[in-house]
Amino acid sequence: MKKLFLLFLLISNIASAQNTDELFTSANNLYKEGKYQEAIELYHQIETKNLVSSELYYNLGNCYYKLNKVAPTIYNYEKALRLNPLNEDAQNNLIFAKRLTLDRIEELPKSVFQKFNERYLQKLTYNNWGIISIILSLLGSILFLLFHFTNISSKKRFFFITSILSFLFSITSFSLAYNQYSNSNKIVEAIIFPEEVTVKNEPTNNADEAFLLHEGTKVFVLDNVDNWKKIRLSDGKIGWLLAKNLKEL
Repeated sequence: MKKLFLLFLLISNIASAQNTDELFTSANNLYKEGKYQEAIELYHQIETKNLVSSELYYNLGNCYYKLNKVAPTIYNYEKALRLNPLNEDAQNNLIFAKRLTLDRIEELPKSVFQKFNERYLQKLTYNNWGIISIILSLLGSILFLLFHFTNISSKKRFFFITSILSFLFSITSFSLAYNQYSNSNKIVEAIIFPEEVTVKNEPTNNADEAFLLHEGTKVFVLDNVDNWKKIRLSDGKIGWLLAKNLKEL
């Protein structure tokens, strides 16, 4: 009975994968035919199955871009880069999409380490750094075993040094993975969806207006009170707006 149940699960998973591939192919064909809204509906069907990928959100972003919908375009390109920071097509298209936004926000000056972290270290996700850490640990273990069983002094020295370096780089990779994972849980980013929204000084309707934002602008969510979100811009401005006006990444 147990074997039959496992066989049923296997067949179900295979059928589900085939169905998803068919949906993805159909959606791609609709995109090529210029039927962008129909393609979006099929892509969202795949998303509801929790079978998301960088390619899925990239294609969604392309569809919304063709329909001149700024906020959904930027939102999906950002989602694609969340899953794969090395997706160059999404990176390039996001640059073009951001040019459609009305808000021009100057970022606060960054330190040398922050620039290095953004340009190089954040190109890989915490999953990528975790995998690198595991590979380096295995490599270090193999090198240490070779050091232990080798009798030639020159080779022993080489294996010892390289094993130590492998372990050190493994620890560094693990630290990067842990740091990025912590930041991903602490830092919540969101995209403004209405064409124009008023940001308040306090989380109340009768509070004074702090500034205006427009669709497609990315903000950082700091806190929430009832149906209000406290946000911060990349230039340091802080304010409150209704949660319905943004969509968290």
